[in-house]
Amino acid sequence: MAPCFAPTSDTAVSLYLIEQDQLQSWLTDQPAFVQDWVAANGFTAGGGQALLVPEQDGAASFALAGYGLAAQRLRKRFTLAAAAEKLPKGSYQLQTEAPHVAQLDPECLASECLGWLLSQYRFTRYKSATAMAASLIAPVAVDAAAIESLAAAEWLTRDLINTPAADMGPAQLEEAIEALADEFEASVGVISGADLLEANMPLIHAVGRAAEQSPRLIDMHWGNSGPKLTLVGKGVCFDTGGLNLKPGASMGLMKKDMGGAANVLGLARMIMAARLPVQLRVLIPAVENAVAGNAFRPGDVLTSRKGLTVEINNTDAEGRLVLADALTLADEGAPDLVISMATLTGAARVAVGPDLAPFYTDHDADATALTASAGPQADPVWRMPFHAPYESMIEPAIADLDNAPAGGFAGSITAALFLRRFVGDSRYMHFDIYGWNPSAAPARPKGGALQGARALFAALPAMLELKS
Repeated sequence: MAPCFAPTSDTAVSLYLIEQDQLQSWLTDQPAFVQDWVAANGFTAGGGQALLVPEQDGAASFALAGYGLAAQRLRKRFTLAAAAEKLPKGSYQLQTEAPHVAQLDPECLASECLGWLLSQYRFTRYKSATAMAASLIAPVAVDAAAIESLAAAEWLTRDLINTPAADMGPAQLEEAIEALADEFEASVGVISGADLLEANMPLIHAVGRAAEQSPRLIDMHWGNSGPKLTLVGKGVCFDTGGLNLKPGASMGLMKKDMGGAANVLGLARMIMAARLPVQLRVLIPAVENAVAGNAFRPGDVLTSRKGLTVEINNTDAEGRLVLADALTLADEGAPDLVISMATLTGAARVAVGPDLAPFYTDHDADATALTASAGPQADPVWRMPFHAPYESMIEPAIADLDNAPAGGFAGSITAALFLRRFVGDSRYMHFDIYGWNPSAAPARPKGGALQGARALFAALPAMLELKS
């Protein structure tokens, strides 16, 4: 099943989106029966409320969705989706021109329609689930195909993250990428196992060599003209912590440690579906950080593809290692822009929580474009600094770099600084995301989450100066 709007229908139920402070004005234009029905059912037009209003013979007449107050909408995204989940089965046509209904600008209307489609998501690989009852006919003012494409990309990301590692190891992640490539006529190359050493990908091999499934570097290409855009996603399909073993409570969610790869693939799907005029490359180092006799050890010094040596002070700081080789490879292709995404540090979660997507860039114009697109896309981001005075924190005594500086200060920043060492002169942006909704919210069920990708997709034309 793919996310989609309902077909136009003569039997669709009219849906009126009402702001809380406009309810009384709207009611004054309604017959007494409607006013009594609204009052009897306690409908106040609070955000996310829904009410089906019948004809006096009991047949459905129209429906109301509460849009709350502007101040309340700042605290929750996708208000219409919250109401949609409460509506009974049927197709609904949003009435945007009626007196005293909420007046949404085109960007806000598109965002609310996206939220409706995102609410349709169900993860049904292992257990059936009841489909959402209400479907929406796309308003004339929105680009229905574009919104469906955004929703499909998020569904892909959610499915990848939600799938347990037993069914989403490096090999299965490779299969998912090949399926995406087939859909959009992209090409895929894979280097795996001992071939990684022959291809000079030693850090990817070191992190993944102890696992049952071989580590691999997956390389997807699409597009033959335009700026070169390279996306790099952390694909640690499960993270035990390695020999620095995580406690059980910390290991429970580690199927999501490939959330960077899943988000990059969601973004790639948006780009290919929209046929953006770019030369897209997607690099996914896919590994499992497992425990075995041949696992890499604390105290080891590893040499990266770039030639920089790395002292391993914690095997649980493995994501930056696999990204390092992939970023070096990305930089060798002389791209116009490199973007990496990773579920990288707990420090980022402490700093900004699970909802915000922290990002790093040295280019103010890119940061401005991304921040400007985040609000309309209902995809919040927050800029973090590549703070140069902290460079010394990632420089140990016996190697060029330290993968896990002692002390715990500025953990997200030092991880980002570590990654930047492998990019060279390429223009670079890095995301340290969570990739997971810890609790359900409108259009955002508990589980795997896409973060930063919609904002990036909207900002890319400005960042890459693409012609419309």
